[in-house]
Amino acid sequence: MTTIQLIIFDLDGTLIDSLEDLAAATNHMLTSLGRKPAGLDQVRGYVGQGARRLVERAMPAATAEEIEIGLNVFLAFNEAHIVDRTRLYPGALETLTALRDGGMTMAVVSNKNVALCRKVLTTLAADRFFATIIGADSLALRKPSPEPLLMVLRELGVPADRALMVGDSINDIAAGNAAGIATVGCTFGYGDLAELENATWQIDSIAELLELPCLRGRL
Repeated sequence: MTTIQLIIFDLDGTLIDSLEDLAAATNHMLTSLGRKPAGLDQVRGYVGQGARRLVERAMPAATAEEIEIGLNVFLAFNEAHIVDRTRLYPGALETLTALRDGGMTMAVVSNKNVALCRKVLTTLAADRFFATIIGADSLALRKPSPEPLLMVLRELGVPADRALMVGDSINDIAAGNAAGIATVGCTFGYGDLAELENATWQIDSIAELLELPCLRGRL
């Protein structure tokens, strides 16, 4: 089996449970604009393609001007409260430590803006594990496009067949598959299980990553 050198992680719903903070920002935006707040499960369905898409999903039939206002309100509140309730998933810190100590290179590719990715990871003392962090605004295309993943491969000099993409949504799996990277679907995240059916492997906790056939016994 090919030796894995690089693991690329999604962020929200994969390494961090940020749903309550995202819901708080969403409902602050909605109530500020005179709309009814959304439930946690509704917000879960809005997550995955960046802040603008979340706002569009939360405000169907809104005008372009309303979307811009909503986006600005959402982003300002989210940045100010980004780690009020957000935490690393259980076992994430230990898993990242084991991977690092085993010589694995790691990166984050998220559809969250890169400054927010860095703020979350720094606050949670997890930024030190990653060789590079790519966000929605790091280049023109974002997941499910393979371009952010291909950018990481080029930057770190790793061939696609020596990398893994780990994520919880169809965006992660589609991006990884299109980039020629083996994929790991996280069933504990925000995406429906059907979104992970084309993943190479599925895991029910982040710690199970260490037990995958391509990693077992190497760390």
